Amino acid sequence: MAIATFFATFPIAFLCFALLLGLIIGSFLNVVIYRLPVMMQHEWAEQCYEFLELENSKKDSKEDNKKQAGDFSGFNLSSPGSHCPNCKHEISALENIPVLSYLLQGGKCKNCKNSISLRYPIIESACGIFTVLIASQYGFSWLTLAILILTWSLIVLTMIDYDHQLLPDDITMPILWLGLLINYFELITTLEAAVLGAIAGYLILWTVYWLFKLLTGKEGMGHGDFKLLAALGAWMGWQALPQIILLSSLIGALLGIGLIIIKGRDKNIPIPFGPYLAGAGFVSLLWNDELSQLYTAIFM
Repeated sequence: MAIATFFATFPIAFLCFALLLGLIIGSFLNVVIYRLPVMMQHEWAEQCYEFLELENSKKDSKEDNKKQAGDFSGFNLSSPGSHCPNCKHEISALENIPVLSYLLQGGKCKNCKNSISLRYPIIESACGIFTVLIASQYGFSWLTLAILILTWSLIVLTMIDYDHQLLPDDITMPILWLGLLINYFELITTLEAAVLGAIAGYLILWTVYWLFKLLTGKEGMGHGDFKLLAALGAWMGWQALPQIILLSSLIGALLGIGLIIIKGRDKNIPIPFGPYLAGAGFVSLLWNDELSQLYTAIFM
C-alpha cells in the first residue's frame, strides 16, 4: 500500500497527519457533546407525551405530540449549522478551523464579540494529542483506527457524563461490540478474555450498585457505568478490570475529596463516575505494562 509505505518511510508525516485528523475530529466531537444529549432529551419528551396521552390525546396525532414536547425534527448532528449561541451568527469554514480560529479571533465571536468557551479548543487539542499518542504507539494499522474510535468515544462520554450524568447507549454499546470484534482476531487479547471481560465488567458494577442501594436506599451510580466498564473489558479482557477499577476509584476519590475540601462542594451532590472509568481505561490501554510493573513494585 502506497500510503502505508509513505508513512513508514516518513513517520513525522504520519504524526502530523494524525495531529491534523485529531484536531478535525475534536471539532466534530464538540458538536456531538452538545447536541446528542439535547436530541436524546427531546426524544424522551416526545415519547412521554405519546405514552401519557396528554390533552386527552388518544386522538392526538404524532405531530401534535411533537409540538407539545418541542419540535426538534430538524435538530441533529449536522443541522442546523454551527452558529454563535448569543447572536446566532453562522460560523463560516474559516471561523471553524480547530484551535487556530479560536486564537486568531481572541476567543470571541467575530460578529458580536461575545466570549467563546475555552472548552472548545481544549477538547480539540486533547483529541489531537491523544490521536498522536496512539498513532506513535500503534503505527499505521487497522488496530490504530479502532483504538482511535474508542478514544474519541471516551472523550465524548467523559464530557456528556460530566455535563448531564448520562452515558448514552448510542456510544457505549457500539464500542462494546467493536471491542469484541477486534478481539475476535485477537488484536489486543483473546476472544475468551474479551467476552469474560464484558460480562465481568457489567456484573461487577451491577453488584456494587445493588449492594449500595440495599445498604443506603440510594443509587450510587447509573447503568451507563456498567456498560462502559463492560466495553472496556471487551477491549482489554477481564485481566485489566482490577487495574481500571482501582485507578478510576483512586482518582475519583482524590478529586472528590479535593472538591469538598478546596471548593466546599456539597458531598451529597453526585459526582459522575464515567469520566474516571474512561480515563482509567485510556491509560490502561496505552500504558498497561508500565502500570502492571508499578503495581507489582508497590504491592508485591
